[in-house]
Amino acid sequence: MANKPPPFWQREKYTPYILLLPAILTLVFVVLLPLLFSLYTSFTGYRLIRPESLYQWVGLRNYERIFSDGDFWSAFGRTIIFLTIALNVEFLLGLGIALLINKITWGQRTLRTIMMFPMMFSPILVGYQFKFVFNDNIGILNNALQSLGLSDGAIPWLVDKYLANFAIIFAEVWMSTSVFAILLLAGLFAMPRDPLEAAKVDGCTPWQVFRHITLPFLMPFVFIAMTIRSLDVARAYDIVDVMTGGGPAGRTELLWTLIARTGYDNARMGQANAMAYVSIILSIAFTYYFFTKLIAARKYMGGAA
Repeated sequence: MANKPPPFWQREKYTPYILLLPAILTLVFVVLLPLLFSLYTSFTGYRLIRPESLYQWVGLRNYERIFSDGDFWSAFGRTIIFLTIALNVEFLLGLGIALLINKITWGQRTLRTIMMFPMMFSPILVGYQFKFVFNDNIGILNNALQSLGLSDGAIPWLVDKYLANFAIIFAEVWMSTSVFAILLLAGLFAMPRDPLEAAKVDGCTPWQVFRHITLPFLMPFVFIAMTIRSLDVARAYDIVDVMTGGGPAGRTELLWTLIARTGYDNARMGQANAMAYVSIILSIAFTYYFFTKLIAARKYMGGAA
């Protein structure tokens, strides 16, 4: 009597697929299905307070409204400016911190640990922290300025539209500069010493060594950090919502605070999901830009494409 073949899940060739099945199912139910559902609702008039509107197909009407909505384009432009300023400031500060820590020979491990503290805090906690720092009446900053005689009265940090944007960017930079610093410090540790020693022997100044050797070697690490941070900043929500709620008069509202207000406060979830998919284009554009820069930097340094 011939041996009965084992069930397919016991066959060796199916073992990799069976081991991957839990991860695949998790991705399907946690990522893929919600994405497909939100994409579908972006073509409907779905309102949270009217469940039956989930089946109200409106085609491209939500997207047409977005492209004619001044508030959306204001938030879009503000997000671009916010992202550009935050990334560049974080890069410059992170580079400076990494270079300083790389020069230190004693207590470097302790400094690296301390450097990571800001990124360990929740964005909501950071938002509340700086909301009280910049508070008009009880804020630490206003009290310090008045005590030192540098200000005659309370400065409306979170009420004035320019100062409010500055306060939000300051909080974002404080929390995330360590991402750049850590990655750039890793790049400095990985840098070969032979080119540096050869440059010193040839009589190059410290600035020339940094400009023509150190910085080009670090650029791939810079663009990796830029890619990671651009995705984070493009979907910034927590800090802005806690510190200003998008105010005053929407002057600090970014894309995702506008999307949250449209979807949850105004209950227009279909239009909010359409805004979210348009904002994804921003994230993809920045990711693609920094990825091409990363490939170019690696080619410049003689690495693989």
